[in-house]
Amino acid sequence: MRGSLVSDTGPIIALAIIGRLDILQSIFESVIISEDVHKELLEGGPSGHGLVPYQEAKCLKVQPVSSPIDPLLANVLDTGEASVIQLARETKADYVLIDERKARKIARDIFGLRVIGTVRILVEAKRKGAIDCVRDALSRLKEAGYWIHDDIVRHALKEAGEE
Repeated sequence: MRGSLVSDTGPIIALAIIGRLDILQSIFESVIISEDVHKELLEGGPSGHGLVPYQEAKCLKVQPVSSPIDPLLANVLDTGEASVIQLARETKADYVLIDERKARKIARDIFGLRVIGTVRILVEAKRKGAIDCVRDALSRLKEAGYWIHDDIVRHALKEAGEE
């Protein structure tokens, strides 16, 4: 895939849960998160999932948005998602990593961004030899409470040759 990536909070937590934030570095030249996503990650949510791996990660660059968040984004998305899309537009990122459906649709359909999700990252990681098994990674995510639609899982396993 190469190029630059701006990521939302959820995918960073997901990859941190399975201890594989390093996958991003093997796929992309640069991985950027907004200051708002950084704050969300440090807050850790009720479970604190992924906080320690995130704090130890060396491949993520925190960058502020340089202009006010687009009013459309601010009104329909949470702060993290809105800042991710804004930052991706400002940096002309090659990809945006978002799992939440509404944010993905807005990023793709309204702003013309190339959107990928955590599951696609896992499939690409297998193609590059960075992981051996997509099924195991998805199972670990589901066990940790990370929700992934069954249709997405089936498609990913087919793409990874694990059906």
